[in-house]
Formats: sequence, C-alpha cells, structure tokens
Amino acid sequence: MSAESAVSPGRDENYIRVIRRNFRIWRGQRPFWAGLFTVLGGIPIAYFPYASLKLGHMTLSMATTAGAGSLIIGVLLVTLGLTMWFHHIVRVFAGVATILLALISIPIANLGGFIVGFVFSLVGGALALSWAPAKPAAAPTNQAPAPASDVHVSPVPEQWDGPGAYAHETTIEGNGGRNSAG
Repeated sequence: MSAESAVSPGRDENYIRVIRRNFRIWRGQRPFWAGLFTVLGGIPIAYFPYASLKLGHMTLSMATTAGAGSLIIGVLLVTLGLTMWFHHIVRVFAGVATILLALISIPIANLGGFIVGFVFSLVGGALALSWAPAKPAAAPTNQAPAPASDVHVSPVPEQWDGPGAYAHETTIEGNGGRNSAG
C-alpha cells in the first residue's frame, strides 16, 4: 500500500471501531438514555414480586396480591423503553406514559420496585420528554457568494387587490359589515 492509495472510511478500519461509530450514530438519533433508564426501571418492578431470597433454610418471598399488576407495569415500562429506541417519533407519549406508570408503581408494585424501579422510570420518562432531535448540520458550501449585480430585485412590491374571490358573506367586507350567518 503506497502513500497515494485512497483509504475509504469503513474499508480499512477495525470492525470494532466501525461498530462503535455506527452505534454512536444510531444512539444520537433517538432518546437512547431515556429508553435505557425506562427499561432498567421496569425490570425491578416486574422482578421483585416474583423473586425469592434464600437465607440458609429460610426463604423470603415478596409475593403479594399485586404481583400481576407489578408484572403488567414492568412489562409496559420495558416496552415503552424499547419504543423510545425504535420509534422515537412517539417519545412524548412514551415519556408521559412512563412517568404515569412509575407513579402508579409506588402503591401497586412494592413501592415501585423498592424505589429503584420508580426512580429509574421517572428519570427515563423525564429524559424522553426533554429530548429533541438534533437539527441537521448545514452543508458547507465552497462557492463564493454571488455578486450584488446578479441578484434580481423587483422594483415594485406585489400589490394586494383586496379580498377578491376569497371574500365570503361572513367577512367584514360582505353585506355592509354585518354577519349574515345568523
């Protein structure tokens, strides 16, 4: 390979660098951190009511009558987090729904997954509401600006001919200024 040979981006790079760059581009086009916090908040909310902890010969279980509600809230939060990643157009709806489900999880799902799931979900919903897509970067132009003599300027501005064909009887101009709708 000589110094004059062209190096195209992506062809001669390490594949890990390419994957990382593509992931960073993908991550920057959507509310990634909002989705991640929402998914991380939904997992403990759905998990804790069905978890069992063994201490020697004793088993501690958090099974309550609200286990089904906790499972539904947790699965919905994970689904909303994935929705923020793959359908970022509905980020406002997903953010509001995430915040509402996080608040509902406090009385229903063992204090919102022992506060951990509640806090993660609340932060994820707030990040989804505050995220805005980046504006596309302006393409640099290498052309010089046109001289002022090439710019066409009309000597007289356009004139307004009045309401014309767009006037209706309910406007001020129609029927002597009275509204004829009644």
